[in-house]
Amino acid sequence: MEGKIFTLTLICVVLTGIAAVTVDIPQASYEVARGKNITLPCTYKTTTATKPILMEWSAQAEQVDAEEIPIITYYSDGTIDTSPQYEGRIKLDMDIPSGVFNLNLFSVTLDDNKIFKCRVQVPHEQGKVSDTTHLVVLVAPSKPDCGIQGRAEYGQNINLTCASREGSPPPTYSWDAFDVQNKSRTLDPKTSSINGGFLSLYNISNDTSGFFICKSTNKAGFDTCNLKLAVMPPSMNIGSTAGIIAGVAAALLLLGIIVYCCCCRRKKDTEQEYAMGVREEEFGDKPLAKNADSPHTEGQEEIRSSDNSYVKSSADRSDHYEERSEMGYDKRSNYDDRRSDNDDRRGDHNDRRSDYNDRRSDYDDRRSDYNDRRSDYNDRRSDYDDRRSDYSDRRDKYSDRNERYDDNRRNDDERRYNDRRDRHYDDDRYDEPYDSRSRDRPPVPSNKPPRRNYD
Repeated sequence: MEGKIFTLTLICVVLTGIAAVTVDIPQASYEVARGKNITLPCTYKTTTATKPILMEWSAQAEQVDAEEIPIITYYSDGTIDTSPQYEGRIKLDMDIPSGVFNLNLFSVTLDDNKIFKCRVQVPHEQGKVSDTTHLVVLVAPSKPDCGIQGRAEYGQNINLTCASREGSPPPTYSWDAFDVQNKSRTLDPKTSSINGGFLSLYNISNDTSGFFICKSTNKAGFDTCNLKLAVMPPSMNIGSTAGIIAGVAAALLLLGIIVYCCCCRRKKDTEQEYAMGVREEEFGDKPLAKNADSPHTEGQEEIRSSDNSYVKSSADRSDHYEERSEMGYDKRSNYDDRRSDNDDRRGDHNDRRSDYNDRRSDYDDRRSDYNDRRSDYNDRRSDYDDRRSDYSDRRDKYSDRNERYDDNRRNDDERRYNDRRDRHYDDDRYDEPYDSRSRDRPPVPSNKPPRRNYD
């Protein structure tokens, strides 16, 4: 019995010696700000002095079934393999006798937010050969984007959204509400709920209008965005109003086109009617009214044409259009009658031509009378020549009289001039001094013409 106990003890000792490798990372996670440097520690222990044949650091993303990527590997012969993704950004801090195998990581980026594993392999020894830690890269949230999902109308349910595109660890969101007077207010749990970056508002009304502020926060920092909410009645919907206006405009345009086409067609029919040169009454079977001044019947619509003649109503007009199509041959007979009338008129023209020939003879008689009058005109011309000679004699007498009148006029002017000159020099006033004369004389008007010098 004692022998069996000794054997079991020996087996346990042997098994304990086999499980002699232990790898340990002190913390389950490490945090570092983006752009900073960090050292991930890793230690191992063995019960023998055998050196490890392989030591390795690897990284794996947090997603499920993500691939594990080797970062750096150390072999017992001193060879080191480094992943190109981390080339120039990592460095080993190792001491094999002391069991230290640390990883230095420089200029940490958001892509380094992964799970890192340290593994040590010793020949012929087993145990805890690896350990893991989570590296959290701290990145402050980017400015969140705020928006509205749904229609901001009375009685509707809408969601206010808020999300930061960047942030590590993932940010949390909170909402603050203000009324239109910019006064803080508390959200009613019955009409709102917060789920992550969503703020749900139910059965909104005019009182829901106001300002909302979303705050995105994590360990690295925070940022905010503002949102203005204006709840309007359904009738104030700009899209619906624009649709109604566009529909009404299209209907009015279509109606205008129809009216224009109808007017053009009616005008064309009227032009064709008058282009035929005959009014409708000439082709109708109805007799004319007894009153010649009113050719239309009582109770019918009276229409005047451009030549001030009467035309029948639109209803009678349509009936006559049908009668025209049935009476086409009757119209041709009317045209033949008119041609016969034209022939009779040609006979009248011939009679008028004979009368014109008689009038030519009268013209010849008048011409002879004109010749007699021409002889009378010649006699009158001779009398005119005699009168012309008398006029020449009278002209000579008038020239003589004119010469005598000029001589008398010249003599009278000389006599008047001499008299004035004598009076001028005989005047005693010119013997007095100039100053006395100026005192006795009245003032000279400003508009008086200057004295004439007879010298």
